[in-house]
Formats: sequence, C-alpha cells, structure tokens
Amino acid sequence: MGSNQTWISEVILLGFQVDPELEVFLFGLFSLFYSLMLLGNSVILGLICLDPRLHTPMYFFLSHLAIAYMAYASSTVPKMLANLIMQKKTISFAPCILQTFLYLAFAVTECLILVVMSYDRYMAVCHPLYYSVIMSWRVCTVLAATCWIFSFLLALVHISLILRLPFCGPQKINHFFCQIISVFRLACADTRLNQIVLSVGWVFVLVGPLCLVLGSCARILAAVLRIQPAEIQPTCSSHLCVVRLFFGTAVLVYLAPKSSHPQEQRKILSLL
Repeated sequence: MGSNQTWISEVILLGFQVDPELEVFLFGLFSLFYSLMLLGNSVILGLICLDPRLHTPMYFFLSHLAIAYMAYASSTVPKMLANLIMQKKTISFAPCILQTFLYLAFAVTECLILVVMSYDRYMAVCHPLYYSVIMSWRVCTVLAATCWIFSFLLALVHISLILRLPFCGPQKINHFFCQIISVFRLACADTRLNQIVLSVGWVFVLVGPLCLVLGSCARILAAVLRIQPAEIQPTCSSHLCVVRLFFGTAVLVYLAPKSSHPQEQRKILSLL
C-alpha cells in the first residue's frame, strides 16, 4: 500500500437522491412497511411458540425464515430510515463493513431456509410414509443449524477478502446501505478477486438453491395432481410467491448484466 493512501473513516450513503419533501414521505412509507414486517413476523413466531399444533418441521423452518427475514431487514432499513430524515447521511467505516457482513449472512440464510422448506414439503407430499422418520427433530435442528453456520462462514469469507483491500476513497456509496458491490468501489486496489468470489458465491446460493426449490415444487405439483388437485393451492402457492420475490429480485441485482438495470433501478430491487 502506497504512503499517499489514507484509510477512510466514514462513508456517505447517497440513498435515493430525491427532494426533501419526498424523503419525508418515503420515511413514513418505509417506516410503515418495516413496522408491519416486524409485527407480522413476530405474530408468526408467537403463534408457532404458543400453539402445540404448530410444533412441526414445517413451522419450525418457518420460524427460522421469519427470524432471518427480520434480521435481514433490520441490518439495513433502520440506517436507511435515519438517513432519510437527517442532513448528514454518513456511516462510519467499521459499522458499514458490519452492515455488509450481516446483510450477506442473513440473505444467504434466507436462501438456504427456503430450500430446506421446499425439501420438507417434498418429503411430506411425495414420501409421506417415511416423512416422520426422515424429518425427525434431530434432522431438522441439524438442517437449520447448517443453514445459519454456512451463511455466516460464507459472509466471513467475503468480509475477510474486503478487509485485505486498502480503502482511500471515494467516500460516497450510491446506495441506501453498504451493499457489497458498492463497498468494492471504495477500494483503491484491484477487486477482481473479490468480484469473482462474489459471483461464484451468488451462483451457489442463488442459482443452485433456486433450481432445487423449483425441482422440489415440480415434484410436489406432479404428486398432488395425481392425488387431489384441490390441495395444490395450500401446498405450493405461498412458498412459490416468496421464492419468486426473493430469488427473482436477488438474481436481477447480483447476476444480471449491469447495463440491463441502471443503478437507481437496482436500489429499488434491493429494497424489495
């Protein structure tokens, strides 16, 4: 690292770059959405904990999905809301890196939990006689723990590679949070290795899991159609809606060519 390079101490989050009046409106709108998200997922967790009838593998994984979803949003949205109503839209460098680590870890956790949930439904519908044996509480606990541990280890790999880089500016991030690709642009060194590792990682945690989920759902739909078509709606529709929203936006943000979606559109997709 050259002697003329200095480490940045804080970063400016440019956010949505709109008029102050619109920022106040966005603050109210996003605060409402964030509050409803926390309330809805808290109710889900409460019902699962209090109702013994919901102490099943499906709702066990659903509770982990709710925790990951709340943690994922809470790692980015509060700072975004604060910047919408503050004149100084900055974040210190260390909390910025921590935010990057947390949102990566919780995003990957959500991907993997969705895969495990699809596997659980596949076993329940396609192999009902073996379901209680295969999806025991021990297996469910191991699957959930594996999702969390692998996600945090993968995020740690990315952060370790980031911390090896010298950061000397620019101090501006054209986003509403410390998104990892935007953090790369703060470095005054070659980030090709970081980008390659990130691309490979997203292929494994987005494309691979998405194929597994769609394959499981296809097998489920085929099995249900042979038994009773009316059961198709509660079996797959809600899960596929979440998969479509989460994986669809993630693929557009991280795997689609940059030229196909301008930065402002990528911000909206990230917000979804």
